[in-house]
Amino acid sequence: MAAADPETHGRIQRTGAQVERIVGHLRADILSGEFDPGAVLRQEYLADKYRTSRMPVRDALRVLENEGLVELVHNKGAVVAALNADECREIYEIRGALESLALRLAIPELTNRQLEEAGAILNRAERAGLSDFGVLNTAFHAKLYEPCRRPRLLAEIAKLADLADRYLRVAAVQLDYVQRSHREHRALLQACYDRDDDAAVACLRDHIEAAGRALFDMLSDRLGAD
Repeated sequence: MAAADPETHGRIQRTGAQVERIVGHLRADILSGEFDPGAVLRQEYLADKYRTSRMPVRDALRVLENEGLVELVHNKGAVVAALNADECREIYEIRGALESLALRLAIPELTNRQLEEAGAILNRAERAGLSDFGVLNTAFHAKLYEPCRRPRLLAEIAKLADLADRYLRVAAVQLDYVQRSHREHRALLQACYDRDDDAAVACLRDHIEAAGRALFDMLSDRLGAD
């Protein structure tokens, strides 16, 4: 077998790095709300915005399609995926199951130092504005699950957290959810300090499932009204 052309290999590596960079930037822009649901993502505009060519942009859009953030529509191109009540319900149902498992595995290993770090994140979240709510919410949960020592489980939870972030922003603004979330996080943190596995898991599951139900009902009503 002939050896790979070093120049070709280097070009492939550079293109792969470009795609990864664009995926990261575009994912962040979609999750932050810079691109609204249903917005058309024109390749020429994205290439100019992210200072690249259209080819890595096209590949990045395919990656984000697989993640559920982008839809490739015939005769229209790429658009930001719409918020969907059924998708929201499924995301929160899966989150409830996976995160409950991670927490139950983590509690016996949680140290007071880790709980203090989770508490510090919660303190920051209570002082922060809406723009930082999603990031700090995810960080608080991740800190509690960290000791579970299940990297694949944590990776799946992180992916779902990214998908849920768009819906969480809707909850924060339209359902006045932020203060309720902080109160539930305080109760969860105390149950973890008490090393009460059952109470902590029940608190977490109620926290996730209640948010999911509220969002599902709101999105269903909105779609019905449309």
